[in-house]
Amino acid sequence: MFLHIGEERVILIDDIIGIFDMENTTVSKITKQFLQTAAEEELVESVNNELPKSFVVTEYMNSYKVILTPISPGTLIKRLNNVNKALRK
Repeated sequence: MFLHIGEERVILIDDIIGIFDMENTTVSKITKQFLQTAAEEELVESVNNELPKSFVVTEYMNSYKVILTPISPGTLIKRLNNVNKALRK
């Protein structure tokens, strides 16, 4: 199944490593370093040009990719829960 993360972008649910709140997690030095390293390695992409509210870390070709999205992590998690509920029916 897929998770819609903004614009016309969807990702495979099985590829999701984590969904993170941009505002709360980027105060951490470790998270800042992780995002900086990912950007330097060209592993960061943005759904659009809006200010991101969250980022999703996914598996990508035996590595990872960071996707910036203007959708809040709460909304993404609700969407993920709705997909999981639908799968259980």
